[in-house]
Amino acid sequence: MTQTDLTHRFLADFHEVARIGATEHQGVERQAATDEDRQTRDWFVAFARERGWRVDIDGIGNVFATVELVPDAPAVLTGSHLDSQPRAGRFDGAYGVLASLHAAAEVERRVRAGELTARNNLVVVDWFNEEGSRFAPSIMGSSVHAGLMDREEILAVRDLAGTSVRDALTAIGYLGDAAGPRELAAYAEIHIEQGRILEREGIEIGAVDSSWYTQKLDIEVLGEQSHTGATAMEDRRDALVGASRVTLLVRDICTEFPPGTLVSSVGQMTVEPNSPIVVNSRVHLVADLRANDPAIVREARDRLMARIARVAEEERLDIAANDFDIRPNRYFPQEGIALQERVAGDLGLSIRRMQTMAGHDSVAMNTITPSVMMFVPSVDGVSHCEREFTTDDDMVRGVSMLTGVLAELVAGALDGVAYPGTAPEDAR
Repeated sequence: MTQTDLTHRFLADFHEVARIGATEHQGVERQAATDEDRQTRDWFVAFARERGWRVDIDGIGNVFATVELVPDAPAVLTGSHLDSQPRAGRFDGAYGVLASLHAAAEVERRVRAGELTARNNLVVVDWFNEEGSRFAPSIMGSSVHAGLMDREEILAVRDLAGTSVRDALTAIGYLGDAAGPRELAAYAEIHIEQGRILEREGIEIGAVDSSWYTQKLDIEVLGEQSHTGATAMEDRRDALVGASRVTLLVRDICTEFPPGTLVSSVGQMTVEPNSPIVVNSRVHLVADLRANDPAIVREARDRLMARIARVAEEERLDIAANDFDIRPNRYFPQEGIALQERVAGDLGLSIRRMQTMAGHDSVAMNTITPSVMMFVPSVDGVSHCEREFTTDDDMVRGVSMLTGVLAELVAGALDGVAYPGTAPEDAR
């Protein structure tokens, strides 16, 4: 099969999958364990079985397609996720899964044709609930696989409607009992950048060397329900007013640190009773703080906690703010970064080292196996919305890049490499 044929098939498949859960503005909505998520998983399974690959589903809904190249050998794992945010873009996550499927098929062809000698097997994965929109926290499937989250605790997590992860996966037929691959040689993931660095600099590939420190706050604001028309202003204990002030505090804290060093937002708000003529009694917020330097996040968090307490006093509210989902900086193996640079050079692609501010399954996987994370450019750096876009040419270059990396990994390029997931003190 020629490169032109491979390119055509990848693009045809990518744009076919983009029709599942499609929105009116060329985005998708496929939140975890919904019927739209099931349809993309069914497509994944059909692609694998058509090629004779074994399909396994584990106890947290991760789907694995095994390309057996060397019986009983360790596995090189590659993939991303097919679930999406609400009214999201069609590239985030799905691109990495489709690229992995096609890259794996090409690596298998090379091995069968005698063009490549394999030391490891190859497994393509669709991780469960990377996005964390319907069920929080995010990066569930890979974190459970890596032992960073407890499976039973995660299965008990419920969405806003009260449905548990266990029941949702059972309903779509994707709660399995397989263990998934445990003897791993490496993990590789390709993703759209979700930022503007590659586009701005005209670089084709980003080699991710580390991830930012992340801290979330679970905030509950409690006031008193009352009539919007009949209650005197001085008698109101409006939880939504308090939550609004907290939201602005979370945004404004970034201005107190050097530009570009801290990002923050309130990403979710639940309002009760949310009636047009009722002063709201309860608001639940999730705030997100991220920086490369953990000290910046901790300082911002401490300042916020003090200011939130003042809001509670001034508005006569009860506000509880609790830390959760704290994720340290992770550092990818230097050998994997050098491997990317070598493959990019062979392909004639420009490449630069960079960090990821967003979380990815590769960050979790790097705690248990040497992991490689690659980016392709994002137009305008826009993500998690329908306007998210990456060109066909950039996607195809990424597939070529991933294919080259997987070929090296299958041949044993990172066998025996350490994967602490954190940098030694002299590398920080």
